[in-house]
Amino acid sequence: QLVVAAFIFGNTCKTIFEAIIFVFVMHPFDVGDRCIIDGTMMVVEEMNILTTIFLKIDKEKVYYPNSVLATKAIGNYYRSPDQGDSLEFAIDYATPLSTIAKLKDRIKQYLEQKQSLWQLDHNLVVKEIENMNKIKMVLFFNHTMNFQDFAEKTRRRSELVLEMKTIFDELEIKYHLLPQEIHLRSMAMNI
Repeated sequence: QLVVAAFIFGNTCKTIFEAIIFVFVMHPFDVGDRCIIDGTMMVVEEMNILTTIFLKIDKEKVYYPNSVLATKAIGNYYRSPDQGDSLEFAIDYATPLSTIAKLKDRIKQYLEQKQSLWQLDHNLVVKEIENMNKIKMVLFFNHTMNFQDFAEKTRRRSELVLEMKTIFDELEIKYHLLPQEIHLRSMAMNI
Protein backbone atom coordinates (compact mmCIF):
# COMPACT_ATOMS: atom_id res chain seq x y z
CA GLN A 1 0.00 0.00 0.00
CA LEU A 2 2.84 2.33 0.83
CA VAL A 3 4.43 1.70 -2.59
CA VAL A 4 1.12 2.45 -4.36
CA ALA A 5 0.65 5.63 -2.33
CA ALA A 6 4.23 6.71 -3.03
CA PHE A 7 3.74 6.06 -6.76
CA ILE A 8 0.49 8.06 -6.90
CA PHE A 9 1.90 10.90 -4.78
CA GLY A 10 5.13 10.96 -6.80
CA ASN A 11 3.28 11.07 -10.12
CA THR A 12 0.99 13.85 -8.85
CA CYS A 13 3.98 15.88 -7.65
CA LYS A 14 5.69 15.39 -11.03
CA THR A 15 2.57 16.58 -12.90
CA ILE A 16 2.20 19.64 -10.65
CA PHE A 17 5.91 20.48 -10.97
CA GLU A 18 5.77 20.22 -14.78
CA ALA A 19 2.63 22.38 -14.84
CA ILE A 20 4.29 25.05 -12.67
CA ILE A 21 7.34 25.07 -14.96
CA PHE A 22 5.04 25.39 -18.00
CA VAL A 23 2.92 28.22 -16.57
CA PHE A 24 5.60 30.28 -14.83
CA VAL A 25 8.86 29.49 -16.64
CA MET A 26 7.96 28.59 -20.22
CA HIS A 27 4.95 30.95 -20.09
CA PRO A 28 4.10 30.66 -23.82
CA PHE A 29 0.92 32.76 -23.59
CA ASP A 30 -1.22 35.03 -21.43
CA VAL A 31 -4.98 35.34 -21.07
CA GLY A 32 -6.35 36.95 -24.24
CA ASP A 33 -3.56 35.76 -26.56
CA ARG A 34 -4.61 34.25 -29.88
CA CYS A 35 -2.75 30.95 -30.33
CA ILE A 36 -2.49 28.07 -32.76
CA ILE A 37 -2.37 24.60 -31.18
CA ASP A 38 -2.64 21.44 -33.29
CA GLY A 39 -3.60 23.61 -36.26
CA THR A 40 -6.57 25.15 -34.43
CA MET A 41 -6.80 28.88 -33.73
CA MET A 42 -7.95 29.64 -30.18
CA VAL A 43 -7.89 32.48 -27.65
CA VAL A 44 -6.60 31.84 -24.12
CA GLU A 45 -9.59 32.38 -21.84
CA GLU A 46 -8.29 31.17 -18.48
CA MET A 47 -4.99 29.85 -17.11
CA ASN A 48 -4.75 27.65 -14.03
CA ILE A 49 -1.87 25.64 -12.58
CA LEU A 50 -3.03 22.32 -14.03
CA THR A 51 -5.21 23.36 -16.99
CA THR A 52 -5.71 26.12 -19.53
CA ILE A 53 -9.08 26.95 -21.07
CA PHE A 54 -9.20 28.13 -24.68
CA LEU A 55 -12.04 29.55 -26.75
CA LYS A 56 -12.25 28.47 -30.40
CA ILE A 57 -13.45 30.85 -33.11
CA ASP A 58 -16.94 29.28 -32.91
CA LYS A 59 -16.97 29.97 -29.11
CA GLU A 60 -16.42 26.31 -28.17
CA LYS A 61 -14.41 25.98 -24.95
CA VAL A 62 -11.46 23.60 -25.03
CA TYR A 63 -9.74 22.43 -21.84
CA TYR A 64 -6.09 21.38 -22.10
CA PRO A 65 -4.03 19.92 -19.26
CA ASN A 66 -0.86 22.02 -19.03
CA SER A 67 1.18 18.81 -18.97
CA VAL A 68 -0.16 18.09 -22.48
CA LEU A 69 0.40 21.67 -23.67
CA ALA A 70 4.03 21.46 -22.55
CA THR A 71 4.60 18.82 -25.24
CA LYS A 72 2.93 20.72 -28.10
CA ALA A 73 4.15 23.38 -30.51
CA ILE A 74 2.27 26.60 -29.71
CA GLY A 75 2.04 29.54 -32.08
CA ASN A 76 1.24 32.87 -30.41
CA TYR A 77 -0.04 35.68 -32.64
CA TYR A 78 0.07 38.28 -29.86
CA ARG A 79 3.80 37.81 -29.36
CA SER A 80 4.54 37.69 -33.08
CA PRO A 81 5.88 40.67 -35.07
CA ASP A 82 4.02 42.13 -38.06
CA GLN A 83 2.91 39.16 -40.10
CA GLY A 84 2.90 38.23 -43.75
CA ASP A 85 0.12 36.91 -45.93
CA SER A 86 -0.38 35.75 -49.51
CA LEU A 87 -3.03 35.83 -52.20
CA GLU A 88 -3.09 33.29 -55.04
CA PHE A 89 -4.84 33.99 -58.32
CA ALA A 90 -4.77 32.97 -61.98
CA ILE A 91 -4.81 35.10 -65.10
CA ASP A 92 -5.30 34.16 -68.73
CA TYR A 93 -2.21 32.84 -70.51
CA ALA A 94 -2.81 35.39 -73.28
CA THR A 95 -2.34 38.34 -70.89
CA PRO A 96 0.41 40.54 -72.39
CA LEU A 97 3.61 41.02 -70.37
CA SER A 98 3.02 44.78 -70.50
CA THR A 99 -0.30 44.26 -68.68
CA ILE A 100 1.41 42.11 -66.05
CA ALA A 101 3.93 44.95 -65.55
CA LYS A 102 1.01 47.38 -65.11
CA LEU A 103 -0.52 44.97 -62.58
CA LYS A 104 2.72 45.05 -60.56
CA ASP A 105 2.74 48.86 -60.68
CA ARG A 106 -0.89 49.14 -59.57
CA ILE A 107 -0.32 46.78 -56.64
CA LYS A 108 2.71 48.84 -55.60
CA GLN A 109 0.68 52.08 -55.84
CA TYR A 110 -2.11 50.63 -53.70
CA LEU A 111 0.29 49.45 -50.99
CA GLU A 112 2.04 52.86 -50.99
CA GLN A 113 -1.33 54.63 -50.58
CA LYS A 114 -2.28 52.35 -47.65
CA GLN A 115 0.98 52.37 -45.66
CA SER A 116 -1.00 52.34 -42.42
CA LEU A 117 -2.29 48.88 -43.40
CA TRP A 118 0.52 47.36 -45.48
CA GLN A 119 4.28 47.35 -45.46
CA LEU A 120 5.85 48.30 -48.76
CA ASP A 121 7.84 45.09 -49.12
CA HIS A 122 5.84 42.73 -51.29
CA ASN A 123 6.50 40.27 -54.06
CA LEU A 124 4.38 39.23 -57.03
CA VAL A 125 5.54 35.82 -58.20
CA VAL A 126 4.62 33.75 -61.23
CA LYS A 127 4.03 30.36 -59.67
CA GLU A 128 3.45 28.29 -62.80
CA ILE A 129 1.81 28.05 -66.19
CA GLU A 130 -0.91 25.44 -66.15
CA ASN A 131 -2.27 23.65 -69.24
CA MET A 132 -1.06 26.50 -71.46
CA ASN A 133 -4.23 28.40 -70.56
CA LYS A 134 -3.55 30.11 -67.25
CA ILE A 135 -0.72 31.73 -65.36
CA LYS A 136 -0.87 31.08 -61.63
CA MET A 137 0.48 33.95 -59.56
CA VAL A 138 0.98 34.68 -55.87
CA LEU A 139 1.15 38.07 -54.19
CA PHE A 140 3.15 37.95 -50.95
CA PHE A 141 2.49 40.97 -48.74
CA ASN A 142 3.01 42.06 -45.14
CA HIS A 143 0.53 43.58 -42.73
CA THR A 144 1.52 46.38 -40.34
CA MET A 145 0.16 44.26 -37.49
CA ASN A 146 0.24 40.73 -36.18
CA PHE A 147 -2.86 38.54 -36.37
CA GLN A 148 -3.94 38.89 -32.72
CA ASP A 149 -6.90 40.98 -33.94
CA PHE A 150 -8.10 38.38 -36.43
CA ALA A 151 -11.22 40.33 -37.41
CA GLU A 152 -9.07 43.32 -38.42
CA LYS A 153 -6.70 41.03 -40.32
CA THR A 154 -9.58 39.54 -42.33
CA ARG A 155 -11.10 43.00 -42.93
CA ARG A 156 -7.80 44.28 -44.34
CA ARG A 157 -7.29 41.18 -46.46
CA SER A 158 -10.83 41.51 -47.85
CA GLU A 159 -10.10 45.13 -48.76
CA LEU A 160 -6.96 44.02 -50.61
CA VAL A 161 -8.84 41.28 -52.48
CA LEU A 162 -11.50 43.78 -53.58
CA GLU A 163 -8.78 46.21 -54.69
CA MET A 164 -7.22 43.40 -56.72
CA LYS A 165 -10.61 42.82 -58.38
CA THR A 166 -10.79 46.53 -59.23
CA ILE A 167 -7.29 46.41 -60.71
CA PHE A 168 -8.16 43.30 -62.74
CA ASP A 169 -11.31 44.99 -64.07
CA GLU A 170 -9.54 48.25 -64.96
CA LEU A 171 -6.64 46.46 -66.68
CA GLU A 172 -9.07 44.03 -68.32
CA ILE A 173 -7.22 41.05 -66.87
CA LYS A 174 -9.37 37.97 -67.16
CA TYR A 175 -9.23 34.23 -66.98
CA HIS A 176 -11.30 31.99 -69.22
CA LEU A 177 -11.77 28.26 -68.89
CA LEU A 178 -10.69 26.20 -71.84
CA PRO A 179 -13.55 25.13 -74.10
CA GLN A 180 -15.01 21.88 -72.84
CA GLU A 181 -16.07 19.05 -75.08
CA ILE A 182 -19.72 18.09 -74.65
CA HIS A 183 -21.20 14.77 -75.78
CA LEU A 184 -24.95 14.76 -76.32
CA ARG A 185 -27.04 11.63 -76.45
CA SER A 186 -30.59 11.42 -77.60
CA MET A 187 -33.02 10.90 -74.79
CA ALA A 188 -36.46 9.40 -75.20
CA MET A 189 -39.11 11.49 -73.52
CA ASN A 190 -42.50 10.11 -72.56
CA ILE A 191 -45.10 12.80 -72.60
